Amino acid sequence: MPLLEHLVELRRRLLWVVATLAVAFVGCFYVAKPIFAVLVQPLLDAGQGRLIFTDIFEAFFVEVKVALFAALMITFPVLAVQLWRFVAPGLYAKEKRAFLPFLLLTPVFFALGASFAYLVAMPIALEFLLGYEGEIGGVETDALPGIGNYLGFSTKFLFGFGVAFLLPILLMILERAGLVTREQLAGGRRYMIVGAFFIAAVLTPPDAVSQVILAVPLILLYEFALVAIRVTHWRRAKVAAVAGSEENEGPETPPGGGRVGDSGPT
Repeated sequence: MPLLEHLVELRRRLLWVVATLAVAFVGCFYVAKPIFAVLVQPLLDAGQGRLIFTDIFEAFFVEVKVALFAALMITFPVLAVQLWRFVAPGLYAKEKRAFLPFLLLTPVFFALGASFAYLVAMPIALEFLLGYEGEIGGVETDALPGIGNYLGFSTKFLFGFGVAFLLPILLMILERAGLVTREQLAGGRRYMIVGAFFIAAVLTPPDAVSQVILAVPLILLYEFALVAIRVTHWRRAKVAAVAGSEENEGPETPPGGGRVGDSGPT
């Protein structure tokens, strides 16, 4: 299609995404308090049962942000589908078969990362950070987290871990596209370790525990991607070997030997 028609098609796909996001936001705003109740559960489990707000509008805007965050999570599959429908017509059938599994696995890995953050990372980080509560030099210190501050803390954890868990998919796409090889990825382990801690420093709150909790899974996911790439190479080589053996097979020898059509020995 001409460029203008591509832009019109892109606008139509984006309108679908925006409309779906708006509908999801309205529904999520209606249940924003129950959603936030789920987000504060790790804080309750850590022994902190109180949140404060000092700005008169803060509690309201927290509900708006909760609804928007939940709507983005819910509509992510719609965004992925619309992106695929925009890109897929320009791909060959072989390319579609190659990249469609990665697209389907993206929300799965994102959900795994967010679940890991909620069930493992946030409780450990909260227990460590709230451990500074107590007496320091004869002065009593109490933790009184703000409602907006805690929302930023929790959403940063969920989004950061969700995006970080997409690392294997990204590496496999780059390898499948021919931009990198498995040997190059395996040789760059030392750089990956440094990069993992840098990514963790950007995506998590500025404390060492949170950064380590994210950096270690990133390194393990990097190794998982290398193993997955090796398995896909092995499977493709096996399929190619089977196809080659089938092509090399000659015509079936008739009973009695000789060529097809011979009557055999008399």
